[in-house]
Amino acid sequence: MMTAKEKIQRASASVAFDGIFKYVKKNPAENLIKLINLSEKLMGGAFPAKNFESFRKAVLDENNVWNRFAMNIINEIDPDIIKKMILALGLGAGVNGTKAVRENREKYKCNIPFILLFDPTSACNLHCKGCWSAEYGHKSNLSLDEMRSIVNQGTELGTHFYMLTGGEPLIKKDEILTICRENPDCAFLAYTNATLIDQAFCDKMKEVGNLTLALSIEGDEASNDFRRGDGSYSKTIEAMDLLKKNGMLFGISVCYTSKNVPSVTSDEFMDLMVEKGAKFALYFAYMPVGHDAVPELIPQPDDRVHMYKWLRQVRNSKTGKPIFVMDFQNDAEYVGGCIAGGRNYFHINSEGDMEPCVFIHYSDSNIRTHTLLEALKRPLFQAYYHNQPFNDNHLRPCPMLENPDCLRKIIAETGAESTDLIEPESAETLCSRCDKFAAAWKPVAEDLWSSTKHPNPKTQFYRDTPEGKAALEKSKKE
Repeated sequence: MMTAKEKIQRASASVAFDGIFKYVKKNPAENLIKLINLSEKLMGGAFPAKNFESFRKAVLDENNVWNRFAMNIINEIDPDIIKKMILALGLGAGVNGTKAVRENREKYKCNIPFILLFDPTSACNLHCKGCWSAEYGHKSNLSLDEMRSIVNQGTELGTHFYMLTGGEPLIKKDEILTICRENPDCAFLAYTNATLIDQAFCDKMKEVGNLTLALSIEGDEASNDFRRGDGSYSKTIEAMDLLKKNGMLFGISVCYTSKNVPSVTSDEFMDLMVEKGAKFALYFAYMPVGHDAVPELIPQPDDRVHMYKWLRQVRNSKTGKPIFVMDFQNDAEYVGGCIAGGRNYFHINSEGDMEPCVFIHYSDSNIRTHTLLEALKRPLFQAYYHNQPFNDNHLRPCPMLENPDCLRKIIAETGAESTDLIEPESAETLCSRCDKFAAAWKPVAEDLWSSTKHPNPKTQFYRDTPEGKAALEKSKKE
């Protein structure tokens, strides 16, 4: 729940935003600068000043891709949604959340997540190749009170951004809307196959204002329907048209595989997504998880190199596209490697099991028997805390896909158990599917890492803390 101070802060910011939004379309450049200045003031130094200066330069340059991006948001998104999302993401998560997360990491000596993922349900009405969700059945769900508890505990720790996965989360759309309505200082994003989006849902989304959607799509119709099933492409496009018509904020979720990389990175695909109204694109590499996994779909080294270079091209302010694109695998260098295990996020499945990652189905705690903080201090999450980064080459961030021996060791030492809802899967079985790729990617990743410049995210790991340094010295003496 928001404190009295936060409520006053939010009300004041809301009035200020209203005053600016009235005139944005009349004089976009001048009023966007005012909006950026207001945002910087609200952030109170939570983010570098150079970021805001870059935003100001972009707004003043009509040929800058990010100028077009900003104008698309202003012209296409309902103003009330823009305001509510800025208040939730900027003020709730960016200011109050970031401060609390940092303080609690120091206080509790463990990872505290900026984002928390949870599955309202295991149920899904599609059966995509290589995906575990549709195999899980329709009996596993989090109750409304359990979802409330997750968000309440999360906000107490500083977490103000929640991603809803599954299953198909919109099967529980009423409960999701209730959670959004009860927590206006939090931002929510639901990954969805788009089949349950209708006008009534758009109306309710507009009412709460702090819920956005990431629609699953994987390239052109042939590429998409190969994995997601016949007809899924056309349904997703129809949902996009409806969302755009209603001025909703949404983006896309793209699983890239060894089969679809050319399609999901083509100019034709990206231009269509921009035309349809998508404002962000979240890319993630296929992970061979579950007994129905297809290791052949893992993107190969050449695919990963292509993705790495394409990402930097598509985000270029002069030659890119007016859509924000990120890749959880190939953008790890911007966040210091693996962000799982609570370092930036962790996952709660529909049975309440707290897992380090949406792709790492092992746990030693459950929300029905442990608090979020207790889980973060238990052996599994502590193993992540003490061992991140799993590789100093952040093009090899994952303890499963690129460093499978790391996950083998973590599971063996912590005794975490498989949380697969159909058939328990040993770490050896899972990691063995990744060994071939990890070996092939290692030399390619090393060459790419050594031949390119990389950002310095100034991340402090456990090894950089006084406790970590003392532990390292002790181990050397022993």
